[in-house]
Amino acid sequence: MKERLEQIKTEAMEVLKGLNSLEQLEEFRVKVLGKKGELTLVLREMGRLPKEERPVVGQLANEIRTTLENALNAKRTELEEAALAKRLEEETIDVTVPGKKPAMGKLHPLTQVLYELEDIFLGMGFDVAEGPEVEWDKYNFEYLNIPKNHPARDTQDTFYINDNILLRTHTSPVQIRTMLKQKPPIKIICPGRVYRSDAVDATHSPIFHQIEGLVVDRNITMGDLKGVLDVFAKQVFGPQTQTRFRPHHFPFTEPSAEVDVSCSICHGEGCRICSYTGWIEILGAGMVHPKVLEYCGINPEEYSGFAFGMGLDRITNLKYGIDDIRLLFENDIRFLKQF
Repeated sequence: MKERLEQIKTEAMEVLKGLNSLEQLEEFRVKVLGKKGELTLVLREMGRLPKEERPVVGQLANEIRTTLENALNAKRTELEEAALAKRLEEETIDVTVPGKKPAMGKLHPLTQVLYELEDIFLGMGFDVAEGPEVEWDKYNFEYLNIPKNHPARDTQDTFYINDNILLRTHTSPVQIRTMLKQKPPIKIICPGRVYRSDAVDATHSPIFHQIEGLVVDRNITMGDLKGVLDVFAKQVFGPQTQTRFRPHHFPFTEPSAEVDVSCSICHGEGCRICSYTGWIEILGAGMVHPKVLEYCGINPEEYSGFAFGMGLDRITNLKYGIDDIRLLFENDIRFLKQF
């Protein structure tokens, strides 16, 4: 058995020299000194030795175990130092190398234009009003002089939660809510997300954004409306911009108009952007219908008002020359970082 113990020691010391990782070292420790290791298995056979040989073999076994454990610890220290040195070499930081500038985020083009428009109207004395996107049918349609089965609802086909609750098709319900709880004078803009059941293409989306405006007070006229929108157009598209009102029909305004601006690309000469007309439609507007005022408890004999509404997405596209509304919603960083 002495010979076997000496052989285990000699072979173990030789193997130790060739180990080059902590994983290999641990496997070797288990193989030699573990509960089922070579040295342990030999020691279990000591019971078969004569009594007079057991102390001698036991002492030799303990010396060999101590020798191997010391050798293992020394090898472990050597491997750990080598591993640390390698990490330090690989992870060395050159403090003289210029740092990398972190990428800075930017506002989405829709948000940029929204803030710009809000600043314009705040400068004209408007307040910003907001309301829920999930709305009552009466606020979205009925109080706006669009009763059930009215054909105007067909042009605003929307998403219904039930017969009386829907996703709003415009931000006009915010105007209704404001008139119901606040007496004139009223001067607000209502920005927000709206929904219609439209197929997605270059100019339509089931989700888009609007900014509507409302002014109610004594002696409000169509001239006031034209003046506000003319200032707005010149601020957004440039001081040379002209506005044009064309007669139209909206159930909630009377009289009503579609509002065009002179093309900022060709300055009215005619180009592909304006379909060679020199004009681009940007919004609808008109004097608040007397019935709408009555529904909200405002006397139309005493007060009058005007309202207007525009698509924020459309204004953004015109301002930046974007020809596809889908680009605003696809979150392509290559597109967005241009703004």
